Amino acid sequence: MNKDQVKGLVEEATGKVKEVTGKVVGNKDLEVEGKVQNTGGKIQSAYGDLKEDLKDAVKGK
Repeated sequence: MNKDQVKGLVEEATGKVKEVTGKVVGNKDLEVEGKVQNTGGKIQSAYGDLKEDLKDAVKGK
């Protein structure tokens, strides 16, 4: 697991918490911010996955 995968997962979790918190307290701005952060985390995590796949392909796995 590389740093992009870890950071992406952390961003996803943080975003999900913000999104749910925003829904519970009725704060649409916080909810949207959470959704954006969650999506950004997914993208970063996918980028990390791609890096790992390329690294494995170069090694011949």
